[in-house]
Amino acid sequence: MSKAFASQSDLTDKTITFEQLSAHCWAYTAEGDPNSGVIIGDKFIMVSDATATPVMAQDLIARIRAISDKPIKYVLLTHYHAVRVLGASAYLAEGATEVIASQGTYELIVERGAQDMQSEMERFPRLFRNAESVPGLTWPTLVIAGGDPAKGEPPGKLVLDLGGVKVQVWHPGPGHTRGDTVAWVEEEKVLFSGDLVEYNAGVYTGDAQLEEWPATLEALRALQALAIVPGRGEAMKGAANVNKAIDYTKRWVETLYQAGKEAAAAGMSLKAAMAHTRKSMDPVFGQVFIYEHCLPFDVSRAFDEASGIKNPRIWTAARDQEMWAALQS
Repeated sequence: MSKAFASQSDLTDKTITFEQLSAHCWAYTAEGDPNSGVIIGDKFIMVSDATATPVMAQDLIARIRAISDKPIKYVLLTHYHAVRVLGASAYLAEGATEVIASQGTYELIVERGAQDMQSEMERFPRLFRNAESVPGLTWPTLVIAGGDPAKGEPPGKLVLDLGGVKVQVWHPGPGHTRGDTVAWVEEEKVLFSGDLVEYNAGVYTGDAQLEEWPATLEALRALQALAIVPGRGEAMKGAANVNKAIDYTKRWVETLYQAGKEAAAAGMSLKAAMAHTRKSMDPVFGQVFIYEHCLPFDVSRAFDEASGIKNPRIWTAARDQEMWAALQS
């Protein structure tokens, strides 16, 4: 029997945790659902990742308002995926004046934002059950330009002073997408990584740059963070646990891509590549949240990249269903 598509059978609400990590930094996590981060300064507040819908964002806004009346001025899009960005209009209604993204993320919204929105709404019915509250695509108002770190070019970096705390925002290199952006509070050693780092959850790589991702992870490790808000999974506290999350993500990416390279070299079909990849991935990761959701998309991308398709093909709702049907036994 074929499995339910993506996360269509995952309809149970998750328990939300809103915890303080340092003097100014907070993590909003929910048992493997997409995370958000909050940095509360003496003058302004910044939210990292805007949730899937404006209705969902209202829960985070209420939690922020329970501890601070400072204006939410900045919203950071760590990347372009719909589950991360389509709640942004709630913060704009709250008075936010800047939606920040990298140049790469802006280009990806232009290139494939509309298709991604439709596709993710069908993949995640629970997260998008208030889809009617989404006014449309989220567009950045402040784009961080700069070179590509993967080519040895210095990245553009934005430094925001929230009052009593400064936040560095930049693109450390390609990985989960080609436009991933992080927020780094150096004085408190807290990193908001977006989906560049995950922990104890599926690592979605359907739009990834798999070959470059491990080097980007090492660039993040070099920051020597003492706390991290990953894209999914619990906030990790202490240097050892931060490294544990980075190691988890790196192992997923490297194991997946190695299997993809082996499958491509052997001339396998995509379905055979899926079976081959399961041999190395299932024993290590098979029980984590959204594993079965992610793996078909991940195998497709790993097989593509190993076959020479450097720029990820655009996922449409139709392509999603065709791929899923082809890979299910």
